[in-house]
Amino acid sequence: MTVREIKKGILSVGAIDWDRRLFDELIPLPDGTSYNAYIVMGSEKTALIDTVDPAKEHELLRNLEEAGIERIDYVIANHAEQDHSGSIPTILDKYTGAKVVTNAKCKAFLMDLLHIPEDKFIVIEDGESLSLGDRTLEFYMTPWVHWPETMVTYLREDKILFTCDFFGSHFASSELYANEDARVLEDAKRYYAEIMMPFRTNIKKNIEKIEKLDIEIIAPSHGTVYRRPSFIIDAYKDWISDKVENKVLVPYVSMHGSTREMVEYFVSALMKRGMKVKQCNAIDADIGKFAMELVDAATVVLATPTVLAGPHPAIVYAASLAAALRPKTKFLSIIGSYGWGGRTVDILKGILTPIKAELIEPVLIKGLPKEEELKKLDELADRILEKHRETGIA
Repeated sequence: MTVREIKKGILSVGAIDWDRRLFDELIPLPDGTSYNAYIVMGSEKTALIDTVDPAKEHELLRNLEEAGIERIDYVIANHAEQDHSGSIPTILDKYTGAKVVTNAKCKAFLMDLLHIPEDKFIVIEDGESLSLGDRTLEFYMTPWVHWPETMVTYLREDKILFTCDFFGSHFASSELYANEDARVLEDAKRYYAEIMMPFRTNIKKNIEKIEKLDIEIIAPSHGTVYRRPSFIIDAYKDWISDKVENKVLVPYVSMHGSTREMVEYFVSALMKRGMKVKQCNAIDADIGKFAMELVDAATVVLATPTVLAGPHPAIVYAASLAAALRPKTKFLSIIGSYGWGGRTVDILKGILTPIKAELIEPVLIKGLPKEEELKKLDELADRILEKHRETGIA
C-alpha cells in the first residue's frame, strides 16, 4: 500500500515505479520514478488530482480502495501526458459520476490521446476556482512547462500547490517528503536538465506567477513532496538564470587514439589554468548526466574524429541533444583529428545553431598530433580562460 496522508483528508495515492529504467524510450531512470496522484476530500465533493501511468493503474485503484474512496466527483488533469493522464479512462469507468476538470488545450489533447468523450469535461480558465465544500481548488495556467497545456492546482485553504511535472524528479522513494539533501537536489536537477531546460524562459515567468500564492507545500507528480517550497524554487531560479560556472564540458569520441590524445592534453591544459572540466565519452555516456553538466557549463568543446568526411555519429548525437536542450552555455568549440579532410566543423556548427553561444576557433589536426601541434590546444585553453574572465566567472 502506498497511501500516505499529507493532511487530514489529503492523500497521496499514486504509484512507485521502482524498476523503470527508461522514460519515453529516451531518458535513463537510474533511480526509477513515481507517478503521484492526490485525493482531496472536501465536505461536499472529492477530487483526484492527476492519475498514473497505465502500467500502474492497478496500484492506483488498489490505493483508492484501501483509502476507502467510494466517490470521485472531479479528476483534475494538470497535464495530458500519459504518465499522468493515462489512467483517466479507467477512473471514469469505475467512478461513473466523475468529470474531468482541465483547460481547453488539455481537453483537446485528452480527447485525441485517450478518446475521452467531450461530455465528460468541465473546462476551466486561468485563475478559476472549484469548490469542494470546505476546500477550494484554484487553477493557474503554466504553459510550456513542458507542454503547451500545462497547469497547476492550488488548494487554497491548505496552501498546497499540485504542480504535476513542474518541480518534479524521477526518483523512486518510500519517503513521502523530500529530505532536502544533495541526492534530492541531484535528481531534481537531472529532471530539470532532461525535460525542463529548453523552456527556462517560460519557467521563469511561471515561477513569478506561482510565487504570488501563499504556498506551504509543493506536491509534484514525480518524486517527493516539498515541505519547504523555497528549497526547490530557489534551485530552479539558479538553473534558469544566466549564471554559468567556470566549467568546460568535453564530450568526445576517439576511434584510433588521436582524438583521445588531444582530449587528454586539452583537459590537462584547462585544469592547469584553474578551470573545472567534465570529460565524458559520448559512446556510453549517461545522457542524463550529460544534460546536468550542460545546465551550468560556460563552455562546451566537442571532440571528434572524422568519419566519412564528418563528425562521429555519437558526437552528432551529443551536439543534437545539446541543441535540443538549448542550455545557457556561453562558448562553444570543436577539436579533433582527420585523415584527409572533411566538413566536421561546418556540420557541427549547423547542428549547434540553436545554442546562442560564441564559437571559439576550432582545432583540427591531421592524423596523430605532433608535439608542436598540441600547442594549439594550449592556445585554445588560453582563449577559453580569457573568455571566462571577460564573463566574470574566472
